[in-house]
Amino acid sequence: MEILGEEAVKGQESWVQPFKLNELEGLFLYVKYTFGLGTDMHLIKKGILLVAFGSRIPAAQSAYQNIDQKVKTTFPQIPVRWAYTSAIIRRKLAEGGIQIDSVEIALAKMMDEGFTHLAVQSLQTVSGKEYHDLVRIVRAFELMPHGFQITVGYPLLSSSLDMTRVAAALIRHIPQERKNEEAVVFMGHGGSHPSNAVYTALMYHLQQKDPNIFVGCVESSPTIENIKQILLDRKIKTAYLIPFMSVAGHHALKDLAGNDENSWKSILTACGIKSVAVLKGTAEYDDMVDIWVDHLKDAIASFSSFEVQA
Repeated sequence: MEILGEEAVKGQESWVQPFKLNELEGLFLYVKYTFGLGTDMHLIKKGILLVAFGSRIPAAQSAYQNIDQKVKTTFPQIPVRWAYTSAIIRRKLAEGGIQIDSVEIALAKMMDEGFTHLAVQSLQTVSGKEYHDLVRIVRAFELMPHGFQITVGYPLLSSSLDMTRVAAALIRHIPQERKNEEAVVFMGHGGSHPSNAVYTALMYHLQQKDPNIFVGCVESSPTIENIKQILLDRKIKTAYLIPFMSVAGHHALKDLAGNDENSWKSILTACGIKSVAVLKGTAEYDDMVDIWVDHLKDAIASFSSFEVQA
């Protein structure tokens, strides 16, 4: 976003034209921390906040632990904190004695602790409603008096390069015993946000390599009914069911592989297709986590060049 002088503010001098918003913020921080204007902080203090939807299923925690370890190994000098966006999951965890902050609380705590530069990494899969809600919260904190400079790392699927890398990783982790004539069906979350189209785009990329790989969504299209009909038309007898979510949580255990009649496993079984569930989230695979970490690297690298180093 550029401040464009005469186009933006009539009567302003042309000296404002070359500046971009983040450069002005950087200049402000440089003056503020060099001369101690309005604060007793004189040094840059960077932090990382990892933001996930959350899960209360113990087996799913290994996925988050894998991300945590990767991030701390990549950025050993930067403190790492966590936040869950799901109020229900936070409440359930609190009942068991596990306290996880909301995004708002985590940001407020880090501001109070004197962090000046914060990289918030979204652990969502696509840039849907949850991601854009996160961005709005972050922007509100960024505009507060004595706030800090914040950057937000993109979700897993945010570019054509991401699409290529994710498709390759998904294919790489398909069980080796799966035969070419058998289907692989990935379950994404989905929703009403326009970003839902990413799931169909991913299926296109996957099917360029293997026409029997499908991507469906729990809460939108492509649906399991859409995919079921294709499997029947192709006379496919076996389908591997794999969650395309960061953790193999509630949706994977119930909606994908559960015994309820509405689960994907039950729907396929009812029409004569054997289902083999593989209950591992994408965050359990290092090559998937590397994509989130690369987005976090970009977020940290985008901090203003006007920093005062400690």
